[in-house]
Amino acid sequence: MTLLYTDVEEELRAAVRDLLADRCPPSAVLARVEGTPYDLDLWKTLARDIGVAGLLIPEEYGGAGASAREAAVVLEELGRGVTPVPFFTSSVLATHALLQVGAADLLTGMAAGEITAVVAVPFTASPYREAGVAVTLTDGTLTGQVRGVAGADVADVLLVPVDGVLHAVRAADARVEVVPSLDLTRPIAHVTLDGAAAEPLGAFDLAETLRFGAGLLASEQLGVAEWCLETTLAYVKERYQFARPVGSFQAIKHRLADLWLDVVRARAAARGATDDAPMSAAVAQAWNAGVAVHAAEEAVQLHGGIGMTWEHPLHLYLKRAKATELALGTPGDHRDALAPLADLPGPA
Repeated sequence: MTLLYTDVEEELRAAVRDLLADRCPPSAVLARVEGTPYDLDLWKTLARDIGVAGLLIPEEYGGAGASAREAAVVLEELGRGVTPVPFFTSSVLATHALLQVGAADLLTGMAAGEITAVVAVPFTASPYREAGVAVTLTDGTLTGQVRGVAGADVADVLLVPVDGVLHAVRAADARVEVVPSLDLTRPIAHVTLDGAAAEPLGAFDLAETLRFGAGLLASEQLGVAEWCLETTLAYVKERYQFARPVGSFQAIKHRLADLWLDVVRARAAARGATDDAPMSAAVAQAWNAGVAVHAAEEAVQLHGGIGMTWEHPLHLYLKRAKATELALGTPGDHRDALAPLADLPGPA
């Protein structure tokens, strides 16, 4: 596969970037995070007018029939803007889950932008261990609680995996309680089911969906790192100290050059992870999660005093990076998985 972007992917990127620049710049995200973080009007425009909600959905269900590469481009742009929309949780994770079970009605509604869904597992669930879904099935109803679910507060349908089977539950039949989250732009919630009616959709491999999501999450992390690098470069060129631009000092040049190399490698890893191979996803998460955090930390420090303030959006990027470092498996989880995936012996 090629790591280069196609003309179609660049056109999709331009459409998403132009919309976000007009409707949701980082300053607008900052203004709304302490109230209602999700911008559902923006989501409707992205989902219906640009068609991102149905990118991964086959044409037979009304979707675009695109590949993970196009979804990755959208995630890069959403990461650059820490955009508060449920694309990753609904149009990536939930869509992949529904494609496994062939839920035609739900996929059709999601492709049209009329339904938002979420896989009801903790956002910190790892593809390499049990997800911790404490829910039981009795006579067609579900009872229990799932903690730390990202995107549950704006979902219409909850997709709950129980004993290897995916079940659909109307969000209105569950109690969804938003709880404090480090990432202000992607709230998490505890989902409580108390005898909620559930529709079994079919056999489901949760680990496969989590691996797929982890691979594409690397593109969002790439977007975060790119924005932090570009914003910092622009700042050190215009910020003067001792009658010279801060960026002209050798120590600053070296730090930014090293960061640029990290981001270039992160781009290659993210592009490689769109091949849906477990090893590629593990490599991308093992590298990109740390790069996003490092880029955000460098941005905060090199912005000096303004970087430490609540008024500057930099803290949103640092928090998004730290939150995604824990999501869908930590870098350590993915590094541990790499040895057997590469058929390499572990340490004696």
